[in-house]
Amino acid sequence: MHFYELHEGDADLFYDVVLSRDEEMGADEFFTIVQTLRRQLQDSFDTDTLVEAIAEQLERHYGFVFISDDRLTAAVNVSKIEDDNFLADLDGAGDDDRGEDEGGEDDEPEERAVIGDADYRGVYAQFDPDAGSQN
Repeated sequence: MHFYELHEGDADLFYDVVLSRDEEMGADEFFTIVQTLRRQLQDSFDTDTLVEAIAEQLERHYGFVFISDDRLTAAVNVSKIEDDNFLADLDGAGDDDRGEDEGGEDDEPEERAVIGDADYRGVYAQFDPDAGSQN
C-alpha cells in the first residue's frame, strides 16, 4: 500500500487529503496527473475544495482510494488530560440519554459529538503580543 497527499491553501488557510494506492506511482507521474486534473477542474467543481475534487477523479480513473471522512470507522480524540479523551460521534447523532440509568450514572463510556462535521478546518492567525502596547 502506497500513500499520497494533496495540499491546498496558502499561509492563511490550509486543507489536505490523503489517498492510497496498491501499486506505486512515481512522484513525477503523480504530480503530472494532479496538475492535469487541476487544470481541468479548477474553475468548476462540486466539492468543498479543489483537492477533494482532484482526489475523487484520482479514485475514479487512476486506482487511488480517497481516504475521506466518510470512510472513517472510528475517530478518537487523544489528550494527556483524561477528560479530553473520547470517541467522536461520526454520525453527528450525539444523544444525551445514552447509557444513563435511573440514578444518573453512565453504564458506558461517554461518547461526545464533534461539533459540525467530523472534519475540521483550521485558521492560522499571526499574533504579535507587543502590537497593542506602547513602549
